[in-house]
Amino acid sequence: MVLETKQTTIAYRCPKCGAGVMSVVGLFTLSGDMVKLKCTCGESEMQATLRREDKQVRLSVPCIFCNKPHSFNVSENLFFGKDVFLLPCPYSDINIGFVGELNQVKAELARTELELLDMLEENGIDDFRSLHGDENDLPDPQIVDVIAYIIGDLDAEGKIYCKCFPEGREPLPDGEMDREDSEYEIEVTDDGIKVSCKCCGASKVIPTDSMLSAHAFLNSDYLRLE
Repeated sequence: MVLETKQTTIAYRCPKCGAGVMSVVGLFTLSGDMVKLKCTCGESEMQATLRREDKQVRLSVPCIFCNKPHSFNVSENLFFGKDVFLLPCPYSDINIGFVGELNQVKAELARTELELLDMLEENGIDDFRSLHGDENDLPDPQIVDVIAYIIGDLDAEGKIYCKCFPEGREPLPDGEMDREDSEYEIEVTDDGIKVSCKCCGASKVIPTDSMLSAHAFLNSDYLRLE
């Protein structure tokens, strides 16, 4: 009897050279150890690890917008069972990781590439390597101002969510904790702009490493602090 081997395709776009990086991953390969999918330029890699205790796949995905990769936890059934499963950057909601059937992953990579090229053109950027610039440079004040303005708009519209005011919850009446009890403060750090709730302590850092990051955040409908 021949056992059917579970396998899927994983992919991401290298934030340094812009190339789409893709590989087939099988359950037996993943069970053995961490799988590393490296770009041929040698400057980025996607990692996948199967946690046996809870059958979750932990993914570390490089981000075209941020200097640091993002982490995702996906169930083993979802990881190997979906035709296509998309992993978005939490700041821009644009997909940075792709899991699923080979042809569908290829199609999503191509679609996202066109989306990114449009964004690059709008921001006057003609090379993927210039997206993040020198990681030791201080944030561009213009970028900081743009992101701070957007955060202010989201706060004014009631679109910042935290532990004391989760998404979709209506303010509580008659003296119970209301949205007005949640005060948000903004701090410029080396990694970006940190937004924190003084009430519950939830926070989120918005990257300020490129105008592309600011453009991506410009399209955000909300900000969720964790």
